[in-house]
Amino acid sequence: MNYGFVKVATAIPCVKVADCQYNAQHIIKQIAEAERQHAEMVIFPELCITGYTCADLFTQDLLLREALKGMQQIVDSTKGKQCIAMVGIPLEINSVLLNCAVVLQNGMIHGIVPKTYLPNYREFYEQRWFCSGTGQETTFELFGQKVPVGTNLVFDTPTCCFGVEICEDVWAPVPPSCFLALNGAEILFNMSADNEGISKHSYLRSLLSQQSSRCLAGYVFSSCGFGESTTDVVFAGNGLIYENGTLLAASQRFSFEPQLVFSEIDVESLRMQRRVNTTFSASISHLVKERAVHIQTERTVQRAFTLTRPIEAFPFVPTGKELDERCEEIFAIQVCGLAKRLAHTHCQTVVIGISGGLDSTLALLVCARTFDKLGLDRKRIVGITMPGFGTTDRTYQNALQLMRSLGITIKEISIKEACIQHFKDICHDMNVHDVTYENSQARERTQILMDVANQENGLVIGTGDLSELALGWATYNGDHMSMYAVNTSIPKTLVRHLVTWVAQHDVEESSRHTLLDIIDTPISPELIPADEQGNIKQKTEDLVGPYELHDFFLCHFFRFGSRPAKIYYLAKIAFAEKYDEDTIKKWLKTFFRRFFAQQFKRSCLPDGPKVGSVVLTPRGDWRMPSDASAELWLKECEGL
Repeated sequence: MNYGFVKVATAIPCVKVADCQYNAQHIIKQIAEAERQHAEMVIFPELCITGYTCADLFTQDLLLREALKGMQQIVDSTKGKQCIAMVGIPLEINSVLLNCAVVLQNGMIHGIVPKTYLPNYREFYEQRWFCSGTGQETTFELFGQKVPVGTNLVFDTPTCCFGVEICEDVWAPVPPSCFLALNGAEILFNMSADNEGISKHSYLRSLLSQQSSRCLAGYVFSSCGFGESTTDVVFAGNGLIYENGTLLAASQRFSFEPQLVFSEIDVESLRMQRRVNTTFSASISHLVKERAVHIQTERTVQRAFTLTRPIEAFPFVPTGKELDERCEEIFAIQVCGLAKRLAHTHCQTVVIGISGGLDSTLALLVCARTFDKLGLDRKRIVGITMPGFGTTDRTYQNALQLMRSLGITIKEISIKEACIQHFKDICHDMNVHDVTYENSQARERTQILMDVANQENGLVIGTGDLSELALGWATYNGDHMSMYAVNTSIPKTLVRHLVTWVAQHDVEESSRHTLLDIIDTPISPELIPADEQGNIKQKTEDLVGPYELHDFFLCHFFRFGSRPAKIYYLAKIAFAEKYDEDTIKKWLKTFFRRFFAQQFKRSCLPDGPKVGSVVLTPRGDWRMPSDASAELWLKECEGL
């Protein structure tokens, strides 16, 4: 006899953000260990198959598919095991994405419980990705099994009844677990992603103790731990087991290792408490909810597929008359954004670095138009050209001529001597043209811009574009930083057209000639000395790949949520006459490797105006953990 004790476990597995295979294997190991130690039930953290902190990656079809593959492996691994496991996963059910707990045992899925309350305040943005489980009661086919779905499921076993809620549910004024308890659940499980904060842990313990006491129930809590993204918050790995207000067991907080915490809940005692407590019995209500009818349809037969619709190679760049209209509108948005920032700060001076390249040219044109609209003297635009070791005469002369023709204040400050002194200070051989050599120059230029802005009581205007942000092609705290970034959502393929449009419609002839030459200049950061003929030696597209490919990849990944295989398929059609398959595959791998690795630069971007459907600001359209794993996307690229 077990005398009414039910052995339960709370698990905190190893996790890598967005690496479903890795996560599934560690979940499988912990289920096996829980079975070996004779636990009847084990609860895992919220969204543990993907990681809770995937952010906008939850919109990606590839991640959702890989999560299902991981769940299938977990379900198969439980065949022959009696321990009941509750595993967190994002599930698309009836075209709605739900944050779910899947209850499984012995190769069978017994139910799916979606989260009821989705926090959308302070550090939480769950309503951005998920829908509430309220009203989603249905039957869903998962891996060939017809499974009940609902927030009102109570699971009956030979030893006890239990129910599941998810994280925020228990923080609600009336948690779903109250209704589960009144409908017979004696043990309540909560899979959570509860981040840390000053005094929050003690409040959490008080909350769980109170809820287990109020419901006269066992309460088993599992929350995310080490491995989740620390981009903005930290998860300490809280595993807590309560019985009617009493803490029975707890995990070690802030552990870097996986944990399984066990205890036994006295269900017989809880049943007695409920019988004695007449207030509990008086509160019991039998809730009957309508259930959706699942209609079985025949599976579609796999057929050969040929795409007949056209695929645009330049999705950010319209053609014909629409291009002019688009450029005019975008330029107006940039000008309006900067004008508001100047008005808000009562600032009448801007400082901008002018390199003779496309991005700084567009930013300067925006400044000039903005000052005209505000009735400000263009002489309050301080353009600074900062020749360095890689500056060519072509870009240097274009920078000077452009500033002269636009009538702004011109400053020329060479960075060579400052960088040479800096190399001496840090004991760096200036003949070694490595990342230190390059980034020192970018940071020196940024320091000059910031300090001159302080002298002039002005704002530094950023020049970096969307494509560079996607690839991380910027020096952290160098050209990466500014006080307002007017090009932040303009892709490189569109920058060229915008400058062309301004040259044709918005400047005098004296500026037009210079602009056209800038448009024809190879894209380069000019951080490596020129060749023997004085030509640009360091060409960006030779290093990171053609921007027209990367903009194509970015659009289909971000805007349409396409997986690498689909992007590759579409790119082969769009660029059939320009790039071979190996070239497309090479740069696609580069795109995903750099996009994931360089997110930390996007997580702290300066303000800037959104102009299109794709923008990577962390305050708007794209929130992604800086330490998310790229494994799923790179693995698919390798298999192309």
